[in-house]
Amino acid sequence: MNKKVLILPLLILSVFIFAGCGTKNTENTTQTNEVKASENILKADKVQVFTFHATQRCATCIAIGKLSGEVVEEYYQPELRDGKIEVREINIDLPENKELATKFQASGSSLKINAIYDGQDHITEDTAVWRLTSNPTQYKSYLKNKIDALLGK
Repeated sequence: MNKKVLILPLLILSVFIFAGCGTKNTENTTQTNEVKASENILKADKVQVFTFHATQRCATCIAIGKLSGEVVEEYYQPELRDGKIEVREINIDLPENKELATKFQASGSSLKINAIYDGQDHITEDTAVWRLTSNPTQYKSYLKNKIDALLGK
């Protein structure tokens, strides 16, 4: 009976240990794949950084729009002037924005980045920014690195 009592906790403990090891590997693989993908990206002709939102906005949604705008304004003045980068906050509830929301498949709050190569849109949604809004410095660094990679900097 004592052996059975000892085996069960050991079995449960080993499951937790092995589960933790598997998660760490997945995160590292994901990060490695993201780095490899960014290395293979060509220089975009234009980059659009669009924050989509509804009329009613939460604090995090407001922060994403504000911080994204600050990154572009702070680091990409020449590209803004030359039309190589565009940053906008777009209210999907307004009728005049329906076509753009449909093109970007935006149905709620989201940060969409469109890298345009040879006139072709390559739209991606960036979900990592939601976790970074509490640290503006980290958010700005993350988004700047992402835009730099798209612009070939």
